[in-house]
Amino acid sequence: MRFGPAAAALSLALAMTASVGQARDPEPNMRASMLIAEGKSALNSGQPQKAIDAFEAALAVDPAYTPVFLHLAEAARREGLQGKAIRYYREALKRDPGNLAAISGEGAALVEKGAVEKARVNLSKLQSICGSGCTETRRLAMAIRQGPEQPVLRAEAVLPNAQVTQN
Repeated sequence: MRFGPAAAALSLALAMTASVGQARDPEPNMRASMLIAEGKSALNSGQPQKAIDAFEAALAVDPAYTPVFLHLAEAARREGLQGKAIRYYREALKRDPGNLAAISGEGAALVEKGAVEKARVNLSKLQSICGSGCTETRRLAMAIRQGPEQPVLRAEAVLPNAQVTQN
């Protein structure tokens, strides 16, 4: 009985220390770090699918590392998969609601998809968090001003309908 208050205080201190330690993003483990670097290199060399593969492997190796979702979202956007990118940004925001890069990236992906009004909601969120002077706010505002990209018509999209007849 006489150790009850001391044990309660000690367990409370340990619980607080553990929760503070979990609040920040840990560094990725060494293998995940190498895969992220490989993905960034592939993305910079214009190979978004190879980058997605590397980032997904890094996520499998270290699922607690939240910033890999931002890399996956960027690679998905370059691949033209805005819906998938939005899902990755939202997962990053679920883990870290104040992540400015995720808010801005989601807004830009929404603009690319044509949902400009939803992107404006993200812009107002960014302006309330960091003001109109921060990089993420300026980047999203510029994306909204430019508007959604017009789809490029490829030759495969206008092939004539082939009809097969039996002789």
